[in-house]
Amino acid sequence: MASSSSSTLPLCANKTPSSSFTNTNSSFFAKPSQLFLHGKRNQNFKFSCNANGEHDKNLDAVDRRNVLLGLGGLYGAANLAPLATAAPIPPPDLKSCSKAHINDKTEVSYSCCPPIPSDMDSVPYYKFPSMPKLRIRPAAHAADEEYIAKYQLATSRMRELDKDPFDPLGFKQQANIHCAYCNGAYKIGGKELQVHFSWLFFPFHRWYLYFYERILGSLINDPTFGLPYWNWDHPKGMRIPPMFDREGSSLYDEKRNQSHRNGTIIDLGHFGQEVQTTQLQQMTNNLTIMYRQMITNAPCPLLFFGQPYPLGTDPSPGMGTIENIPHTPVHIWVGSRLDENNTKHGEDMGNFYSAGLDPLFYSHHANVDRMWSEWKALGGKRRDLTHKDWLNSEFFFYDENRNPFRVKVRDCLDSKKMGFDYAPMPTPWRNFKPIRKSNAGKVNLSSVPPASRVFPLSKLDRAISFSIDRPSSSRTQQEKNEQEEMLTFNNIKYDDSKYIRFDVFLNVDKTVNADELDKAEYAGSYTSLPHVHGDNVSHVTSVTFQLAITELLEDIGLEDEDTIAVTVVPKKGGEEISIEAVEIKLVNC
Repeated sequence: MASSSSSTLPLCANKTPSSSFTNTNSSFFAKPSQLFLHGKRNQNFKFSCNANGEHDKNLDAVDRRNVLLGLGGLYGAANLAPLATAAPIPPPDLKSCSKAHINDKTEVSYSCCPPIPSDMDSVPYYKFPSMPKLRIRPAAHAADEEYIAKYQLATSRMRELDKDPFDPLGFKQQANIHCAYCNGAYKIGGKELQVHFSWLFFPFHRWYLYFYERILGSLINDPTFGLPYWNWDHPKGMRIPPMFDREGSSLYDEKRNQSHRNGTIIDLGHFGQEVQTTQLQQMTNNLTIMYRQMITNAPCPLLFFGQPYPLGTDPSPGMGTIENIPHTPVHIWVGSRLDENNTKHGEDMGNFYSAGLDPLFYSHHANVDRMWSEWKALGGKRRDLTHKDWLNSEFFFYDENRNPFRVKVRDCLDSKKMGFDYAPMPTPWRNFKPIRKSNAGKVNLSSVPPASRVFPLSKLDRAISFSIDRPSSSRTQQEKNEQEEMLTFNNIKYDDSKYIRFDVFLNVDKTVNADELDKAEYAGSYTSLPHVHGDNVSHVTSVTFQLAITELLEDIGLEDEDTIAVTVVPKKGGEEISIEAVEIKLVNC
């Protein structure tokens, strides 16, 4: 990592932004009272350059020498036991913000650090302004032309603010927020700060979109403006929304994968390779993925949100179900192929540092955020975490009046209290439990070796099948409610600079058609993409991967069996994967 400064730098010569960023030559700047009826400035701040003093250098340059960064990690739960108290993650120290990294050898060619308040210690906590009515976020595919025109205008005006590279409301500065938080520019307690691959994923992005949305509304003097959400979880939304696919529009990004334009059906499990199937089968696969990730594999809070990340622990402890799939594959599907547009890292959407440069990023994450509310509405034990290290973790943002604020996770749990909600749209995946079975009965266990003979496995270079004993069978409903049955892959090792994906099925053999996921036997997938992982220069990472299988065993009629068959099918990078052992555990939910 680049060295960081220990103090606030003086204001840059010839680049000095004022506390209000007044620009008398631009019609895009209005007085705060004109932007929001109830907004008011709490305090005046002056800003300095970022710590490494390179904020204005090569703003448009992009160093492109590697593939997708950091969209992988641990999915599932290494441990669902109660977490011992540590301390919440504090807001980053902007004074120590340094260069972001694409990988351990390549720096982002420009600074992603924000302007720094002259007195960071005096930055207040954010308080929600009163709102005359909720901002309603519409489904992007159903938006009318009047709304689209407003959104295009707001985004165009935000892009105009880039004329002052230090304006925290500018489009590039907004994109840099993601770069700084996700590509190693910040450190907390001597360790890299990372808001992905942990329980910080959902609350960070909710706050991020909250301020982005309010900035857009302020630029068109409409405090009721709501971001559109790209509802890829519904067949009508399983393509790039037309408003984003109009060349010349402020919402268009030329760095997207050109083969995925013009109504192409998205693959919510995309991993860099095209699945050769029909549109109908692709939509069916997508709905199956949504059911598995929202319902089957996420009965417990930590499975959905991701693993605990208190102060002092290593970043990227493990991501939740939705962050793993479909969040990650959507990024990859939209981002450039490596052989087009002169991109070498999957820009824009396919890389953390550049994702925010595509307006579609914000609509993608609006739907990811919507899944948070939809998941809680499913009931059962699906509710927000209550651990204080999660609730008291903090982030830093600028509001629409260019005032800096600290925010807490605990204040973003209810979107309506934040002043926004989502326009209702059907969620057909709720009723899309796979019922089609590959086998009429139980697989002949004599035809597959026991797990003890298969593992440790040095290389997952082909599909493997094995039998595995369960700790308990014929459990009562009360026992199932108290403990989830977890298929656990221990000590998976692979090169985290490469693409990784494998799929898991129960009660099938190696002849299973892994391109058709709408089967009752499909349990889930593990994915990892090339990414910076702390100070790991060897790129060899070790993770534990767990899948909740209680519901699956019921659906395929195996809940009374003492031993079941498991098949693992590599989809990408299997030759890089080794697995020490596989077991089934009963875990408190």
